[in-house]
Amino acid sequence: MFLLFHKAVIGMALLRVLSGFIEISAALLMLRYNSVEKALIINSSLAFIGPLVLLLTTTIGLFGIADQLSFKKFFWIFLGVACIIYGVKSS
Repeated sequence: MFLLFHKAVIGMALLRVLSGFIEISAALLMLRYNSVEKALIINSSLAFIGPLVLLLTTTIGLFGIADQLSFKKFFWIFLGVACIIYGVKSS
């Protein structure tokens, strides 16, 4: 069944599944500890994972279509991702 999918798509999907598993695990830990302080610590740890998964997934996707994109399009894509990360991380 996996032979029908492109390698980049499988890699991107697996990263998102891993990210979802981490998110669900964090939610269960919050419930287990039942403490607002510990829940904030766990939630703060997740703030690092989200952008990292975004970057890795985008990178895998770009490598998957690298032969179809011009340098100009690569520039705009990376600029867009940088703007998203700046917007999310700036206070």
